[in-house]
Amino acid sequence: MSSDQPAPVAESTERYLQKLSLWDTVNIIIGIVIGVSIFKVPSAVFSFSGSIEAGFVVWGLGGILMLAGALCYSELAAAIPETGGDYVFLSRTYGHGTGFLFGWAQFIVINPANIGIMSYVFADYAVSFLQGPNTETSNSWTVTLASLSVCSLIFLNLLGLVVGKWAQNILTLAKVIGLAAIAGAGIYLGMTNTTPVPETVGGESGSGANLGLAMVFVLYAFGGWNDAAFVAAEVKEPGRNIPRALMVGTIGILLIYLLINAAYLFGLGYQGLLDSPTPAATLLGNAWGDPGQKLISVIIMISSLGAINGLILTGSRVNVRLGMDHRFFAMLARWNHRVNAPIYSLLTQGLISVAMIVLVGTGAGQSLLELPFQLLNWDIIKWEDYGGGFETLLAATAPLFWIFFLLTGLSLILLRFKLPDLKRPFRVPLYPITPLLFCGTSLYMLYSSLMYAWGLTLLGVIPILIGVPLYWMSRNKQSDVPN
Repeated sequence: MSSDQPAPVAESTERYLQKLSLWDTVNIIIGIVIGVSIFKVPSAVFSFSGSIEAGFVVWGLGGILMLAGALCYSELAAAIPETGGDYVFLSRTYGHGTGFLFGWAQFIVINPANIGIMSYVFADYAVSFLQGPNTETSNSWTVTLASLSVCSLIFLNLLGLVVGKWAQNILTLAKVIGLAAIAGAGIYLGMTNTTPVPETVGGESGSGANLGLAMVFVLYAFGGWNDAAFVAAEVKEPGRNIPRALMVGTIGILLIYLLINAAYLFGLGYQGLLDSPTPAATLLGNAWGDPGQKLISVIIMISSLGAINGLILTGSRVNVRLGMDHRFFAMLARWNHRVNAPIYSLLTQGLISVAMIVLVGTGAGQSLLELPFQLLNWDIIKWEDYGGGFETLLAATAPLFWIFFLLTGLSLILLRFKLPDLKRPFRVPLYPITPLLFCGTSLYMLYSSLMYAWGLTLLGVIPILIGVPLYWMSRNKQSDVPN
């Protein structure tokens, strides 16, 4: 087969053991998506929405858009139930080159950055829990704890898929219990508060309606549900269970988000929610004082660890697929059958993630990243515009995430024409409206994220461009299994 033809994506499935049940896959989705956003962004969402009614509409619309994306991925994953998710879909649709660039982007930038983002959240709250919220702390402690969280979870996943999935299930269960505590605190305060709650309509208490910006925050809070497709080959009965997991997971997340937002409003009131940048901490602090503040730190730490573990488990499988098809990365495809885990992929992923944490979180690392631009007299990176490692990594990589999302959404439409005879156990309803809705959302988010990041985007784009010559040097190795 010539190198210009689409990637042969039938794979040697004997390397994978189908150990993930429907419940395991749902836990992966919930564990990744419900990270930390629900503890922070509701204040901004309702402020930019202008009223309670508009705020709930925006949250509901975000859930509908997420469900549209889940339906698209359900069709693709059920028709092509192979490990790698978007890598396989893009390879089938656009050829080896696009699939490689996605795999390379996930390997070198997107997934390590997402792991780093969540690890910074864990570290910030761990420092607050250990030393108190008002204690002045060294940034080195945050960087150290963030790195240790990644290394610890990489170690757990090195013990095998069974250990990794049980860690995910336990962390997700603890996260749900924590969210239930927030809901309970909201009900308790709402029932015991004798102070009249401000009127809930109108935008006068907010900062002025900007529904587009509110939607940016909401869609970020819903991000990550698609990662279940990365482990498709390890899911039992993938043609049936992946669509079910995506559907159950996304609907469950929407219901949880609506419940928690209702708890914030019931316990704090509309103005109280707008006035608090950390509504979860305010709510539990008002309900239970200092122990409540400690509890929210633990809840967010657990939530962050669940997101990190889910990203490690799913992202390492994309690296495996990259190694299967390209000789420069063959080491990533090595699979330890005794523990059923990609050892080298996990180790490399951890190393890159820790390197990112150190580079954006320390003065020496930032100076090193600035050096090439300083040599060209380009003053394009404004570290002071972003509040630490969390926002820096998010801004630098969000545009890359959304452009590949857009390409994957379009691939569903193109594959309907390109491979009309492909067996599709699940077909997206309301075609083509559903995929077009998903693609339009991705296009809007790509534009919004570019406007937010500006020059910082180059920190993510430049490493991906390095992948272009790497692809041309490694493209003569095809998949080991024929079409």
